[in-house]
Amino acid sequence: MLISSYNPDVLGDVLIVVTGADSSQQEYLQKANIVQITNDQRQVIGYNFFDMAQSLGLKSQDCGQVFLTDSQVQILNDCLKNNGIEDVLVADLTPKFVVGYVQSMEAHPNSDHLHICQVKTDADQLEQIVCGAPNVDQGQKVVVAKVGAMMPNGQIIFPGQLRGIDSNGMLCSAKELGLSQAPKKRGILVLDDQYQVGTALDLQELNQNYK
Repeated sequence: MLISSYNPDVLGDVLIVVTGADSSQQEYLQKANIVQITNDQRQVIGYNFFDMAQSLGLKSQDCGQVFLTDSQVQILNDCLKNNGIEDVLVADLTPKFVVGYVQSMEAHPNSDHLHICQVKTDADQLEQIVCGAPNVDQGQKVVVAKVGAMMPNGQIIFPGQLRGIDSNGMLCSAKELGLSQAPKKRGILVLDDQYQVGTALDLQELNQNYK
């Protein structure tokens, strides 16, 4: 997992790189223009890179999530190596918002409103996702935020558990996707049948087409 964000208006020239889930206890190690962040198990969960805009070709309008290329990640790796940090970042260019198909659904054994969904996200990929939306149902085509996705509000999707059941991703509502015409009532966004399972979704394009 490698999720990067940049907000120069608020943070200055700081590239935030997330490689693992947040932790209540964190340790910070600074070497030159790099801050390495580790969790309570001493596992690296992220970095802050300072003053890297020129090297990476970042612009002031690059605000929010930044999708780093292989060459940009190599620049970060060179920076790590030159400062004695033995870690290798790997670019992740796989789509994180895709069309999914709810193949099956069952009630959660420890909840009166959650459902355990088996969701097809590609021809040969099935993900278990726990969903609490009142309108979720078997046979729907839905928007899946896969593990590693950053939502419009900045929330990052990590593997987790909901009341003891593994969940790998999220079925998204129009509101969670930041669609301008999102309804006020609760519920996931159900897509038309014309969408193909596994297709990557561009949220800006989805917003333009959503009515």
